[in-house]
Amino acid sequence: MRTETVALTRERETLLITLWAKAGESRLPDSLLKDRFAARAAGRIDYDFARLKVDRDLMIGLAMRAHILDGWTRDFIARHRDAIVLHLGCGLDSRVFRIAPPAGIDWYEVDYPDVIALRRRLYPARRGCHLVGSSVTEPGWIEALPRHRPAMVVAEGLLPYLPEAEVPLLLRRLVRHCPAGEIVFDAYSSFGLRLVALQPSIRATGATLDWALDDPAELERQVPGLRLATELTAYDPDGYDPAQIARMSWPARFAMQVFSLIPLLARIGLLLRYRF
Repeated sequence: MRTETVALTRERETLLITLWAKAGESRLPDSLLKDRFAARAAGRIDYDFARLKVDRDLMIGLAMRAHILDGWTRDFIARHRDAIVLHLGCGLDSRVFRIAPPAGIDWYEVDYPDVIALRRRLYPARRGCHLVGSSVTEPGWIEALPRHRPAMVVAEGLLPYLPEAEVPLLLRRLVRHCPAGEIVFDAYSSFGLRLVALQPSIRATGATLDWALDDPAELERQVPGLRLATELTAYDPDGYDPAQIARMSWPARFAMQVFSLIPLLARIGLLLRYRF
C-alpha cells in the first residue's frame, strides 16, 4: 500500500496530533474508539510522529473527547433523520466512519483544499459524504449547503486556532443559513489557552491559538439564536466515564482531581453543545 508524504505546518500540522492519538488509542487492548480507519490512515503516512510527543494520557484524553462528540452527533442524527452533518476542520478524523450515518444523512467534511486532497488519498469514498475544500472562514461553502434541513455542526480541535473575530462570524453564518440544529465543539478559557500552547505536542508544530471562551453565555450574546444546552468541563471527573479515567496514569488522574476543585483550573477546557 502506497505511503503518503505530508508537508503540513503550524495549525494544519496539529491534525496529525489528533490522528496519531486516536490511532494509538485504537491499538490499545481496551480501546474506547476502536478506530481502525484512523489506525490504517496513520500507518500510511510517512511522517515522524514521535516529534509530536503524543503519550498514552493524551491518546486517552483525546479519545474521550471524540467519544463524547460522537455521542452527541449520533443523538442528533437519531432525532433528525433528514439532517446534514457539517464536520468543520475535519482534518484526517474518521468520525464519519466511526458513526456510519444511515442513508438520508448528508455529511460534509470541510477543510483546506490540501487537507481534503490528502483525505481523498487516505480514506475510501462513502455514499452521502461530501468533501469540501475550503477554509471554514470563507462564506462561499456555507451558501452552497441545503437551506431547509436541520444541521449538526461538529468542530473538534478547530475554533481555538481561528482568529478571535472569525469564530462568532462563522457561527452567525451557520445559524442564519440553517433552519435549526446544534453546534458542538471544544473550547478553552484565556488561561487554558496559554496552558495548551505550552503542551509539547502543540509546541512541536509551532501552531498558535487565538480564540478563548471564558463564559459560554458570551456566545449566546454574540450569536443571536444560540442557546447553551450542555457544558462539560474538562477536569470534572463526574462528567466522564470513571472506567475511562482509570485508564490514565496516576499523575493524570491526580491532576484531574486537583483541577476539578479549583474553579480557575476546572474551567480551562470545555466541551460545549449549543442549540439554535
